[in-house]
Amino acid sequence: MKIHKLTSTEGFIAIDLDDGDAPAVGIVRSAPKILQGGAKELARSLTYTFAVLEQERGGASSGVNAPPDARADALAAFVDEVRPMVEAGTFLPDAGKGVDDATLAGLRDVDPRSSIRFDDVNGVTLDAHLLGVGAAAAASAAVSDLGGKTVAIEGFGASGPALARQAVEWGATVVAVSTTKGSIHNDDGIDPAALGDAYAANGDEMLADLGEVGESWKIFTDPVDVLFAGSKMGAINHTTAANLDVAAVVPWGPIPVTSKAFAVLRKAGAIVVPDFVSTAGPVFAMWPGDDATAMSIETDAVATITELMNELVGHADGPLLAGCYKAEAFLQTWQESLPFGRPLAA
Repeated sequence: MKIHKLTSTEGFIAIDLDDGDAPAVGIVRSAPKILQGGAKELARSLTYTFAVLEQERGGASSGVNAPPDARADALAAFVDEVRPMVEAGTFLPDAGKGVDDATLAGLRDVDPRSSIRFDDVNGVTLDAHLLGVGAAAAASAAVSDLGGKTVAIEGFGASGPALARQAVEWGATVVAVSTTKGSIHNDDGIDPAALGDAYAANGDEMLADLGEVGESWKIFTDPVDVLFAGSKMGAINHTTAANLDVAAVVPWGPIPVTSKAFAVLRKAGAIVVPDFVSTAGPVFAMWPGDDATAMSIETDAVATITELMNELVGHADGPLLAGCYKAEAFLQTWQESLPFGRPLAA
């Protein structure tokens, strides 16, 4: 893992692989203090995504340290500084927490990836849509079909409407949803359309119009077949894991499960889906074929993620470790040594 210090503003880029010719792709986040440890974990997760898809690319993650009143200037400096790297194809950033797509729009003319990622699909970017449907596809394969299954969506965000719609279309019932502001539960099911409308109108404040709002952590007390987790890195620690009553944990955000939580869940017999597979959807829109459309990209993403999960879920060590083995086998075909540490939160 290499840390590239920014010179025009306070911040850094964590670049996972040492091969200078390999594109390093990942999010840029901004806050008063972005920690390098978390950035390294994010970069590692994306490295494994590319590897499990057999692409010779690596993960990266950047942090721009700035208080809210100085963030615009700091991010403008970041864009100017990394522009030559983007043009050379060595670092390709996407917007993360504290950064929006418009902030990085000045890099799109030199970014070698397809702009189709930003096309509108049901009111969100294709990227956000693919994240939701990809996570649903991973879940369906993990539990041998979502038909008749109950699901909870922790950390509802921009991809939440796509995830909820797809899960319900495939026969699941969404019984619980949480944001940073609280959680709701309804055994009879929560309408995906209502979720989408509420999120579009109110963001994290969406739950007040949908039911009685409890504390966010209560979503972890709901017995469900599938828990989609993604509010933050390490959202599920070993204490939380010990109290879960779920058949499968499916990340829809990067590395929500800690290494200790994984051990607890595995001992309990719960399936833990590798985040580097279930969050892979947006990758399919980065370098699509010349004739690709949003629909064909979605079809490819769902089919590939489903095929991957069908391969991994039957492994004696479970799909997460099986996914690591598969990713590492590919990395060894073009890297002199494996990066140290697997994509699990500390």
